Amino acid sequence: MPKKNAGANQPDPANTPVSFEAAMNELTGLVAKMEAGDLPLEASVIAYQRGAELIQFCTSQLDKVEQQVKVLEAGMLKSFHVDNGDEDLT
Repeated sequence: MPKKNAGANQPDPANTPVSFEAAMNELTGLVAKMEAGDLPLEASVIAYQRGAELIQFCTSQLDKVEQQVKVLEAGMLKSFHVDNGDEDLT
């Protein structure tokens, strides 16, 4: 019986998508194939596993971007007050 690798649950770096968009495109293709119902059982399981990896990658990418946005907001978003010199607008 073959032994399982200790890192068997870790994503394979060779299969890591090059970008968020590439991951979403691949995920969309997998979903379409699975929804069509034409995949054999084993292929469906492999597609499901790959889809889970892609979702994890996309979630990670979105979390990174969210943190970047928070940093930008903290440094750039401040109360905006226009001083036009006319306090009484009526």
